[in-house]
Amino acid sequence: MASRGRRPEHSGPPDSRMIDIQTKMTERALELLCLPENQPCYLLDIGCGSGLSGDYISDEGHYWVGIDISTAMLDAALDRDTEGDLLLGDMGQGIPFRPGSFDGCISISAVQWLCNANKKSDIPAKRLYRFFSSLYAVLVRGARAVLQLYPENSEQLELITTQATRAGFTGGVVVDFPNSGSMGKGLQSSPLCSLATSSQLSLARAPHKMARRGLMKKSREWVLEKKARRRRQGKEVRPDTQYTGRKRKPRF
Repeated sequence: MASRGRRPEHSGPPDSRMIDIQTKMTERALELLCLPENQPCYLLDIGCGSGLSGDYISDEGHYWVGIDISTAMLDAALDRDTEGDLLLGDMGQGIPFRPGSFDGCISISAVQWLCNANKKSDIPAKRLYRFFSSLYAVLVRGARAVLQLYPENSEQLELITTQATRAGFTGGVVVDFPNSGSMGKGLQSSPLCSLATSSQLSLARAPHKMARRGLMKKSREWVLEKKARRRRQGKEVRPDTQYTGRKRKPRF
């Protein structure tokens, strides 16, 4: 049995059915990334495992870096001579790359593990926020992240999307396995195969958190929205008045 909070490790080489499923999911993820045609991109694969998704990324002419918490899975990727660079790391501790390093990000069946905990000190909401905020930083402006996941329930999906939004991402959920009943209501369905309930979280890194709404920086609307966002984050903010966002005369 796999430990809570981390992905299960599979021994032995992947069978043809697993490879086919992983390839289809990766193909769907790249489709949702909306990458420029005929242009190689530098992508991040979170929870890369044995490199099956990376193989498809390489076949499509892109370059990639994979990060995974499992040494066994990374060893399997090395044995398979995958073309990407590999890094051992816990995504819940943040993504350790320089800002603006990647043109896009995919993750296949990994992010839902952040909703669990290995120890008492692991707080899912904090680990998710640390993951999304660091992911936001390592993407170039306007880039997208597509995260395929298997949430256990609607509460997990809401927890994930809430922390992604809090970190600055925009986007939405695409249900690719719409057999889940309540979770599929009101969401766009795009059947891929019928193994289990799965969701694609398609996120976009906006050039500026306010710019996407057409708000001029330092304007009254800009200031009010910034204060409202800080209130939602539980921070202490001064009350709004008629002078909020008002330009002050220069002082001598």
